[in-house]
Parts: sequence; structure tokens; C-alpha cells
Amino acid sequence: MDPGAGTNRTAVTEFILLGLLENEKLQSVVFILFLFAYLVTIGGNLSILAAILVEPKLHTPMYFFLGNLSALDVGCITVTVPAMLGRLLSHKRTISYEACLSQLFFFHFLGGMDCFLLTAMAYDRFLAICRPLMYSTRMSQAVQSTLVAVSWAFAFTNALTHTIALTTLNFCGPNEVNHFYCDLPQLFQLSCSSTQLNELLLFAVGFIMAGAPVVLIITSYIHVAAAVLQIHSVEGKKKAFSTCGSHLTVVCLFFGTGIFNYMRLGSEEASDKDKGVGVFNSVINPMLNPLIYSLRNPDVQNALWRVFVGRRSLT
Repeated sequence: MDPGAGTNRTAVTEFILLGLLENEKLQSVVFILFLFAYLVTIGGNLSILAAILVEPKLHTPMYFFLGNLSALDVGCITVTVPAMLGRLLSHKRTISYEACLSQLFFFHFLGGMDCFLLTAMAYDRFLAICRPLMYSTRMSQAVQSTLVAVSWAFAFTNALTHTIALTTLNFCGPNEVNHFYCDLPQLFQLSCSSTQLNELLLFAVGFIMAGAPVVLIITSYIHVAAAVLQIHSVEGKKKAFSTCGSHLTVVCLFFGTGIFNYMRLGSEEASDKDKGVGVFNSVINPMLNPLIYSLRNPDVQNALWRVFVGRRSLT
């Protein structure tokens, strides 16, 4: 884009979100699928939250972080899907410039929070398995609250930085966003001013937001794996691998799709792939997380049974 495209005044007042499919006949199918995914995600994550609240056995640091993750998943899918469903119903694909910036801010705010929260959960597993005698002091309620507060602060700073940086760009021509929500790579393509600094910022901040947590998580689990292999009890190994395996699955899904989406800026040819990654980030991941954490966890399963049936499971 031309770097000398004038001042920072934005001529475009709204964008057109092209959505997932151009075929009008398939829009009703998309609506039903995404409405179903949204309801399942909200129901699943709120069930996890309810289970953690009603079951005293789950009043531990690991489930405190899991409860926060469930709340984030509810927020993450709510930022994108209800607006998309509304556009499908009204057949209006426009979104105002201000609403687009707001959606982008909250999407990156909640996504950034996910990065740090998953790191805190890895640290919790490291302490519980590798430093059990220090666990109660190093993972006290004060430490838990501090980790969550710091995560919120870093995530807020990340989202605000990208949003403010985006307002420095000029949008004075094309306004069709080849996606179903507003995100940085697609908006960069529409700018009629240089996006070089914005792209550099995305790479630099992305390296901090994704690179540092990934390194810390890998380091934690190297120590965890070494400690678990020294456990003589088969049942002990099984329990340790079960709780860590759920978290590692979520980490791989979240960071894998996030790095694919932001560590290489999508070209117009790659936009359809970006939509698929966007579906995974904003819909599939939040929907799968409750299933992943409850599938092999008898404590969560018993708590969910208590929530829905009103008494403890016999198993």
C-alpha cells in the first residue's frame, strides 16, 4: 500500500464482512451449525463452572484456573458468533468501523488472556507434581489471584496496543473483509496506507504473547515428565498423565491455530484458509475445551453428575 496516502483520517465508515460462504442456499445450514455450536459451548462451559462451584473437591488451584478458562471460552465465542448469526438472519453483512474495532479489541483481549492462563495452569501442574511440599505456599489464593490479575493486565495491554495501532491506518477504498469477524490480517489487506509497522508490531508482540508462554509450558512439562517417570505407582502415573494430557491437548490446539494465523499474515489467496483457522480459534476450541477436561476426569464427571442429577454419582 502507498505510504503517502494522506493523513490518519479514515474515509471508510463501515466494513462488509463476507462471511464463511458466498452461496446463499447454504447460509441457513451455516446458521444452524453455528447456533448449535454456540449453545453447546455456552452450556458446556457454564456446566464446568457450576460443577467447580458446587463440588468442594474441585476447590483447588487447578480448577480455579479451569473455571477462569471456561469463562474466557464463553466470552471468546460470544464476541464473534452472535453477531455473525444476526447478520445471517438480517441478510445485512455490514459492520461499523467502531464496532469492528471493538470486536477486534475484545477478541485479542480474551485470546491474550487464554495465553497466560494456560501458562499459569502449566505452572500449577509443575508445582503439584515436581514441588508438592511447596505447593500450598507457592500456589496460595493470593498467588492464584495475582497470576490471574497479571494475565488480565498483559492481555488488556496487548489488545489495546493492536487496536490503537490499527486506528493509525487509513481505510479509504475497499471495505470488504473476507472473513466472518474483524481481525488484523484481513484488515491490513484493506488499508491504503503502509502496514509495515503494524505487521512488525504483530510479529513482535505475537512472539511475546505466544513464544514466551510456549517456552514456559514446554519447560514445565519437561520437568513434569521427568518427575512422573520416577513414580512407581501405575495408578499415580495414570492420574498425573490424565490431568496433564487434557491441558496439553488444549495448549496444542490453541497455540497451534494461533501461531498459524498470526505468525504469517494471510494473503488474499490464503483468506479461505484463514476462515477455517478463525472457526477453530473462535468456535471449535471453546466448544471442545469442556469435553477435553471432563472426558477423562472422574472428579469433574462426578461434579457434573451432581449438578444435573442433584446427587453424587455411584461410581
